[in-house]
Parts: sequence; C-alpha cells; structure tokens
Amino acid sequence: MALYPDTDALNDLAELLQVRFADDVLSADIAIEELTVVVAPPGLLRVIEFLQSDANCRFSTLIDITAVDHPERPARFDVVYQFLSMYRNQRIRVKIAIRDDELVPSLTGLFPGADWYEREVFDLFGIMFSGHPDLRRILTDYGFRGHPLRKDFPTTGYVEVRYDEALKRVVYEPVKLTQEYRQFDFLSPWEGAKYVLPGDEKSDEAPK
Repeated sequence: MALYPDTDALNDLAELLQVRFADDVLSADIAIEELTVVVAPPGLLRVIEFLQSDANCRFSTLIDITAVDHPERPARFDVVYQFLSMYRNQRIRVKIAIRDDELVPSLTGLFPGADWYEREVFDLFGIMFSGHPDLRRILTDYGFRGHPLRKDFPTTGYVEVRYDEALKRVVYEPVKLTQEYRQFDFLSPWEGAKYVLPGDEKSDEAPK
C-alpha cells in the first residue's frame, strides 16, 4: 500500500460523488491530500451510506464528528465528519451547514460508534441529532447550563463549583467577578496589585 493517498484517486472519487449525488453534493475539494465534500443536510445519510458500502469507497471507519460555530451566518454550524478507508488508503471529510434550530440525522444506524461523538457535539455545541438512541450530555456535569464551545459562551462560565465544608457536599454558585477584574488599562503589569516593585509603577501615559 502506498504511504500517501493517490491524488488522482481522490479526484476520481470527488467526480463520482458529484455525478451520482448531483442534488446533494454542493462542492468537493482536495487539500493536504484529503477530500472535503460539502453536502446538503437532507442528503447526508444517502451520501454517507454510499461512502460506507460502495466498492469504490469502503469508508468503513468513522474517525470523528465535530462542529464549528459561525455565529454570524444564518446556517450557524458546520457539522464535520471524518472517515477513513483502510482498504483504499483514503480519507474523506464530509461537512454540512445547519441552522441553530435544525436537526441533524444521526449516523448511529450506519456507524454505532457515532453514538458518543454525537453526544459530545450535542453537549458542547447544542446541536440536536434526530434518531439518536440516548442524546444526553457526556462531558459536562448534570444540570450544566449552556454549551461551552459556542462562541457566545462566556469564558468564565455561568457557575462555579466548590466543596462546602459546612454542608459536606459539592455546591454550585453563580460566578462572581469584581469589576476591577473585568477592566484593565494596561498601564502597569501589576494592575490591581497591593505591592508594586520599583520600576513597575503605573505609567502616566497610555501605551502608543
């Protein structure tokens, strides 16, 4: 088997998909010796089932499912699937663009291993998968608020967790930040510190 995939074979595969699924495949491009195919959401299962079962493809291994948040777009999320064909030494990336309120068909019927990948995407991005057998959070805690990989999620989160000695249990409290912590004028490297070393005094001039 060749160490690197055959670019001509990837071009052939791209052409095959564009001809066979003319209404579903929106684009097919090769970069860094990998083929990226953008698919219309309604055709996702048709295209992936073909990639898995056709003798010219045999993408039998689902490597990963993830997402990218583009909050400025009407179709806010890209859901990204990575597949490997060990039989043909090829990789393919399949992408769909969906709205915030749009359901994505689950791949668990074709790839049972998609179960936890889809739960992770749901947990971190809030994307819903129709037909998933057990769609619930997998990385964040019970009762977690929000989806931490969305770009509008605050870096501090909404709650903090600590062990309360008096109550003898873990407690959840809203995050409280002092106003001084939120605002910096960057005129001193020790902004807000009680003790300042000689030479680190606050400048009288704003940085240019």
